Amino acid sequence: MKILVATEKPFAKKAVEGIREIVEEAGGELALLEKYTDKAQLLEAVAEADALIVRSDKVTAEVIAAARRLRIVVRAGAGYDNVDLAAASERGIVVMNTPGQNSNAVAELAVALMIFMSRNRFTPGTGSEIQSKTLGIHAYGNVGRLVGRKGKALGMNVVAYDPFLSDPAVFEADGVRRVGSVEELYKTADFLSLHIPATAETKGSIGYDLLMSMPKGATLVNTARKEVIDEEGLMRALTEREDLKYVTDIAAGNQAALDEVFGKRVFATPKKMGAETAEANLNAGLAAARQIVDFFRTGNTRFQVNK
Repeated sequence: MKILVATEKPFAKKAVEGIREIVEEAGGELALLEKYTDKAQLLEAVAEADALIVRSDKVTAEVIAAARRLRIVVRAGAGYDNVDLAAASERGIVVMNTPGQNSNAVAELAVALMIFMSRNRFTPGTGSEIQSKTLGIHAYGNVGRLVGRKGKALGMNVVAYDPFLSDPAVFEADGVRRVGSVEELYKTADFLSLHIPATAETKGSIGYDLLMSMPKGATLVNTARKEVIDEEGLMRALTEREDLKYVTDIAAGNQAALDEVFGKRVFATPKKMGAETAEANLNAGLAAARQIVDFFRTGNTRFQVNK
C-alpha cells in the first residue's frame, strides 16, 4: 500500500507526521510531493501510488490515467470539484472527501469576514455592529450550522435555507428560522453566508436579482466557491446599489476590476484560507489517512462521493 500525499499547498508538519504514523502503523509506505510547480511532477509521482491524498490539487483525467495502480483518492476537505469523478468512476477508483474536518475553520473565517466588512475593513471611520442583524445561511450543512450557531452567540437573528433539509427540528434545535425559498432568504439577510457547492445547478446562480433583493447595507459573504457567483450580475448589482458589499475567500475572475471600481465595498482574501488553521490542517490530513487505511483493511467506503 503506497500512499502519495500530493499537495501544492502542503499540510502542516504536524499533520504530515500524523499521516505518516497512521500509514506506517498499517504497514504502508508514504510518499510526499509538496510544493510542486509542474503537473508533470504529479503525473510521475502518482504512477506507482495505490492511494492519493490531495487538498485543492487538480486530479484530472490525465492524472488518473497516469496512476496505473490507483484505487482511492481522498480529498482532505469537504469540496471535491477538483477531482474528475467521471474519470475516476470509469477506472473503478473510489473518491472520498473528509466532511466536517475543516468546518469550524471555515465558519470562523465567515464570521470574521462579516465583522471585518462591518468595521470598514479595520480602517478609520464609523462602522456598524453585527449584533441584532439578520444572518442568512444558504445551505445548512456542516459549515452553515456552525456559522449559524456562532451568529446566534453574537446576538444575531439567524435564518436559513436548504432545499435538502426538510426536517424543521434540525433548524429549531439551533434556534434558527427556516425559510421556504432562496428568494425569501436573500430578501431577509443583512449578512448572507454562502455555503452551496459548485454543481451544474448552482454555478452562476447567485447574481443580480438575488443581490438586488437584499436589504439596504447588506453584505454577501462567500466562503464556498467562486463558480456559484454570476460575476457580471455581481458587478451590475454593486454598480446600481452603492450600499451593497461583497467579501469572499475565493477571488472572482474579475476581482481586479471589482477592487478598482468598488474599493472598500469588496474584499477577497489573498489566497483561499478557509481551511488554513493548524487544527483543520491536522484534522483533515489524519481523517484522509484513516479513511484510506480503513478502505484497504475493510473495504469501507462511507465517505465515497462518486459512483
